[in-house]
Amino acid sequence: MDCTYRKLLKIHLVTSTESLEFTHLARALSQSSLVGLDAEWKPQRSHQSNFPTVSLLQLACQPGPRFNPESDESNASVVFLLDLSSIPLPSIWELLKELFVSPDILKLGFKFKQDLIYLSSTFCSQGCDIGFDRVDPYLDITSIYNNLHHKQLGRKLPKETKSLANICKELLDISLSKELQCSDWSNRPLTEEQKNYAAIDAHCLIEIFNIFQVKVAQKGNSCSSISELDSSNLDLGLKGILEKPDIGNKTVRFKLCEALDIIRATSYYSQCSPEGVVTRVSYLNTMPMDESLVKIVRKEKRLDDIGDWQGPPPWDLSLGGDGYPKFLCDVMVEGLAKHLRCVGIDAATPRSKKPEPRELIDQTSKEKRVLLTRDAKLLRHQYLIKNQIYRVNSLLKNQQLLEVIETFQLKISEDQLMSRCTKCNGRFIQKPLSTEEAVEAAKGFQRIPDCLFDKNLQFWQCMDCNQLYWEGTQYHNAVQKFIDVCKLNE
Repeated sequence: MDCTYRKLLKIHLVTSTESLEFTHLARALSQSSLVGLDAEWKPQRSHQSNFPTVSLLQLACQPGPRFNPESDESNASVVFLLDLSSIPLPSIWELLKELFVSPDILKLGFKFKQDLIYLSSTFCSQGCDIGFDRVDPYLDITSIYNNLHHKQLGRKLPKETKSLANICKELLDISLSKELQCSDWSNRPLTEEQKNYAAIDAHCLIEIFNIFQVKVAQKGNSCSSISELDSSNLDLGLKGILEKPDIGNKTVRFKLCEALDIIRATSYYSQCSPEGVVTRVSYLNTMPMDESLVKIVRKEKRLDDIGDWQGPPPWDLSLGGDGYPKFLCDVMVEGLAKHLRCVGIDAATPRSKKPEPRELIDQTSKEKRVLLTRDAKLLRHQYLIKNQIYRVNSLLKNQQLLEVIETFQLKISEDQLMSRCTKCNGRFIQKPLSTEEAVEAAKGFQRIPDCLFDKNLQFWQCMDCNQLYWEGTQYHNAVQKFIDVCKLNE
């Protein structure tokens, strides 16, 4: 890792909300317009059903022009490493929640969506009622790079998956070692190498963004004027383009026009007033975002700006429905489908593993379902199926289930629990089977455990896939789980 680059960073390890480092963190967030986000966790060596526990959250802050020039940190980059294994998570939940949605701070990340899911799971497991469902305004470095590197003169080329290390080498000419990525981040104390790695991993996001921000500032509103380019220059790497002022300025002028739209692919919700003035979030006591950043945020065309559910409901009897809501959960919310089935709701999944949007639309329309997704791009197809698409905002399955129940005003009762096949979404044969009948029915595809033979149990069989179920320990645990999740005892 580049030693010179490392010396420019000021790294604060935050292990307590009572520490001086935490005070520095609150001050830095209040005086920053840009924050780079990253997270680290102990790698999972084998397949596990639970999400990994996040051990470290990195916040790289870049002070805005209002930052005190007399401060010894005024010209330095500051990175805060939040030790989530030491800090009581409920004590920082509100601070992070406000940071993630503050309209005064542009958040940067590299494929941070997965990190946010793991982070939400970690906070929920430590006593926080809900996790984090959005980051806004948010810009993904991957989208920046792909947009500038692959769009040339309006012709969209195939995207190439680039690692953060490769992007840093190409744009910043620094070597970002990823060897420590797979180290055990749950061990304490962290080594100096781990601290440096974690800090640079977050800070480089700001450095990459700054390259583009400078170019935007140089060109101002000249994006609409596209200069003629020599075709021999189109094969230059992005770093080469940026280093050549004559060629680079012409090329980047056009490419940065396209970059202004990339926020729409990752930003969740905009909080701009009709006049275009970004509103403030008071918890962090932040100041309005720098004008140069506001210009970029204002260019955003919101792709996923949706409100409450809008009808007409496809299950409406007057429209030929059966009177009950039915859902199609795409691959991004496949876990939600099983949860819906567990509470007795008809929830299908796509017929193929990697369905095209048109396949999802066709299945939704033919089966008179509501398509549930987290993919904002699918909202472009709402006109094809009369608004029968709903974008799920929550990240965790339990919260997703409650969101769907509330949004569609579903009535859940204890009698409905575990009334559908969680494997295929089918209904059960109404008459229960005896042990002997179950053994006969299971021949050739399912084994009945020997320990069940001496118990007077009733078996239930799916009418579609013939899967057998019985009211054992797993069944009773599942029933109690969804009684608690859906608050049926209240």
